[in-house]
Amino acid sequence: MTVARLRSVVIDCPEPLALAGFYAAIVGGTPQVQEEDWVVLEAPGLPRLAFNREPGFRPPAWPREGGNAQQFHLDLDAGSTWAEVDAAEKRVLELGARLLRRERDPVEEDFRVYADPAGHPFCLCRIDHP
Repeated sequence: MTVARLRSVVIDCPEPLALAGFYAAIVGGTPQVQEEDWVVLEAPGLPRLAFNREPGFRPPAWPREGGNAQQFHLDLDAGSTWAEVDAAEKRVLELGARLLRRERDPVEEDFRVYADPAGHPFCLCRIDHP
């Protein structure tokens, strides 16, 4: 029996509207300001993302170090070919992401790790589509 349904993935950050705009440019949707410190992004086929202003925000460390854990990260399907991942990488970098790590072995690891403009890690994944 289900206890509850997932409502939102909430992301703490210093500038909610700016970070919601960054993800909207990647996954679609239009950021909706709910309150001064709360912005919601709903895109077709995705869980709702909410962005919450955190005045004392410290970006998570990646890779994890000391007591500053990663907290969470988003895996984004960037396509089934490396050419599609390369194109997605170019776009996220233009939008303000920074590369944290490329795959060490493209046979074993089908993803690349980035930080969004607030410093949260996310991955562009190469996903085989049947």
